[in-house]
Amino acid sequence: MKKKYIYMSLAVILPLLTILLIASFKTNKNDLVTISSIVNVVPDFPTKVEWAGEKISLDRFDMRERYDRELTSFCYMHSNTFLILKRANRYFPVIEPILRKNSVPSDFIYLAAIESYLNPRAVSPAKAAGLWQLLPATAKEVGLEVNDYVDERFNIEKSTEAACRYLKSAYAKYGSWTTVAASYNAGMGRISNELTKQQHDSSFDLWLNEETSRYVFRVLVLKEILEDPYRFGFAVKKHQLYHPVRVREVMVDTPIEDLAEFAKNQGITYAQLKEFNSWLRDRSLPNKSGKTYKILIPEKDDLYYSTRQIPVYHKKWTID
Repeated sequence: MKKKYIYMSLAVILPLLTILLIASFKTNKNDLVTISSIVNVVPDFPTKVEWAGEKISLDRFDMRERYDRELTSFCYMHSNTFLILKRANRYFPVIEPILRKNSVPSDFIYLAAIESYLNPRAVSPAKAAGLWQLLPATAKEVGLEVNDYVDERFNIEKSTEAACRYLKSAYAKYGSWTTVAASYNAGMGRISNELTKQQHDSSFDLWLNEETSRYVFRVLVLKEILEDPYRFGFAVKKHQLYHPVRVREVMVDTPIEDLAEFAKNQGITYAQLKEFNSWLRDRSLPNKSGKTYKILIPEKDDLYYSTRQIPVYHKKWTID
């Protein structure tokens, strides 16, 4: 009987202690211990969002729940979300100006992040590669060189230019950037067929396979998180972001028999040469056609965090 009363007392006291404990914590950016570290918080979001200049209502039940699924996934898939945030500080400054130059909305930086998690060496099981995850055939169609020695899908600048050509072509076809984003995942042929067969104008109204159905919402959600990470529980300090590495450009229009020797002559290691030029796929560059290639050589001081100041791409990305 005494045990019964003890258990009943604990059932009342423990929840009260938890409430008092939660109330005792401050939730400003100087305190890394917050309510969200004690209890699981369901992330909230607005009734509408904007992406690439298009206003998207989240009022309809399926729109809301599809968005909520991706938001919940990103908020509790911490490792990948943190890595995207850290890498974005290095790669967004390279990607966004190219998008802007090509009159492609800058929000497509989030599509690149969804495609590869901003890992420039990413390769999918289907053999899509690079930041933009282009398939070999698609890459060649949009003007990239892909062979045993050179694969420009791994060249960040050139692959972004190629992605822009695809995106602009798709926009000319659909007149909607969100439908363009859906086509980037499924292909223009499939999206066009489904728009016709299902008699709709928007990809949001289509019944599609699960991957494509989720794809655009993942892009929308990542934008929301990266515009204000702390609001969604991601607290990153400035020194934890990956810093951009300054490079000098070496133009080459002749064969390179030994890339390790070439790297040594440039004052870097072979591994560092490959890190900044992963489009070089072998140990040599035959270049029988005499094509001019731009090889990036990292500045030595920028190879070390202790000798490099870290510029922050977005003012809301850090808590200090």
